[in-house]
Amino acid sequence: MTRILVVDDEPQILRALRINLRARGYDVDVAATGAAALKAAASHPPDLVVLDLGLPDLDGVDVIRGLRGWTTVPIIVLSGRAGSDDKVVALDAGADDYVTKPFGVDELLARIRAATRRHATGTDPASPTARLGRHTVDLAARTVTHDDGTVIKLTPTQWSVLEALLRSPGKLISQRQLLHDVWGPGYETETGYLRQYLAQLRRKLEPDPTRPRHLITEPGMGYRYQP
Repeated sequence: MTRILVVDDEPQILRALRINLRARGYDVDVAATGAAALKAAASHPPDLVVLDLGLPDLDGVDVIRGLRGWTTVPIIVLSGRAGSDDKVVALDAGADDYVTKPFGVDELLARIRAATRRHATGTDPASPTARLGRHTVDLAARTVTHDDGTVIKLTPTQWSVLEALLRSPGKLISQRQLLHDVWGPGYETETGYLRQYLAQLRRKLEPDPTRPRHLITEPGMGYRYQP
């Protein structure tokens, strides 16, 4: 049974999530403070963490860093902080996804299912391929092939952006992280680069570049590859 640790200082949210998650077959632990969350995670390691940032004792980002010191389990931030800076800091600290309050329970449950699937599946090094619409991307051979056999040519930078997204399917990757990984330190604020290269990739790979289905922008946060 999947164990979820829910961390929030609002009793009504803890109660609602505990009821909804248990009704769907999850084993649920709850904590109302950062210290209690870290203690609970160490005593009964969770398979996923749902974490509020506005805790009474520790900032939620510090809890993320504390967890990331020893575990790679998915962390979904559930927070009333809607500013893009807060989202980027949480994602860069190691969060896997970010849901803003007020939230829909169905949306959160879908994010939980997606995160647990990603964590359980991981990346299969024996089959380093991904599907993007009608294209097959071979991460080992660094090729993109349309179903009709046409080979799609990408520049080295376009490939680097695409690979960074495809290696973490479904995961939200912050703009800052993508810029750091593709262009290196010192480029974390050059968001125009990403807009330019994502537009190029969508023109080459998406059926309708104006309404992308696979290379998704999360406004103010970053990008994700949606299989």
